[in-house]
Amino acid sequence: MNFTGTQEYVATAELQMAVNAAIQLQKPLLIKGEPGTGKTMLAEQVAKALDLPLIQWHIKSTTKAQQGLYEYDAVSRLRDSQLGDEKVHDISNYIIQGKIWQAFESGSQSVLLIDEIDKADIEFPNDLLLELDKMEFFVYETKQLIKAKTRPIIVITSNNEKELPDAFLRRCFFHYIEFPDTVTMERIVNVHYPDIKRTLLTQAMDIFFDVRKIPGLKKKPSTSELIDWLKLLMADDLPEDILKNPDAKNAIPPLYGALLKNEQDVHLLEKLAFMHRAKS
Repeated sequence: MNFTGTQEYVATAELQMAVNAAIQLQKPLLIKGEPGTGKTMLAEQVAKALDLPLIQWHIKSTTKAQQGLYEYDAVSRLRDSQLGDEKVHDISNYIIQGKIWQAFESGSQSVLLIDEIDKADIEFPNDLLLELDKMEFFVYETKQLIKAKTRPIIVITSNNEKELPDAFLRRCFFHYIEFPDTVTMERIVNVHYPDIKRTLLTQAMDIFFDVRKIPGLKKKPSTSELIDWLKLLMADDLPEDILKNPDAKNAIPPLYGALLKNEQDVHLLEKLAFMHRAKS
């Protein structure tokens, strides 16, 4: 069972090695990287490439680790008891399976995505240590021990917004997705737009990487934002020479709203463009 990427996902040799090492070691794969570098999509493509079901758990700031195991719906049980419903006598009717339980109970091996774990409380990863180690947990309400029938392939993503506990990190295989270089980026773009004109791609990528190099930029444009920008450049009735116009280097990029996502960065580029024009 080897992951080598898919037609829709360009995986570098280092990333392929990380995925396969995590599978072989039977450890969760912790993926970090800039937003928009394909961390979430990786889990989807691993599942597709290996022909396994994908179970996705998207973490929010309010998510608790317990929700990944199960939740006891006491409110519904109280309501049903007031209505005289017979099912209140079986507490299992009010146990809601979480995503980890679903992965453990899956008939075959599955891929479990725990997406953006750094959004949750700092104790969230620590609360899952035993479950990730032993692949089991106890349901106190029904006195059941839930064990994984087949150990799932676990992919955990993080945008590096906060540090994760050392005890949790020790249990993971770690890989940082570096921002793609120009060669890898061209391969990624060609997956999305195989018919893109070479001149447009070259000019757009030159501008894109130049923007990323600007010091003081609050949010650098990501891979996904380049893909969106190229889609607009290809779809809009823009002149073919819009990007190679000599004045283009002294102005903010056309349709910049696909690349720049806050007013500070727009003002910064406008200021740099003004300084360029003043010098010329």
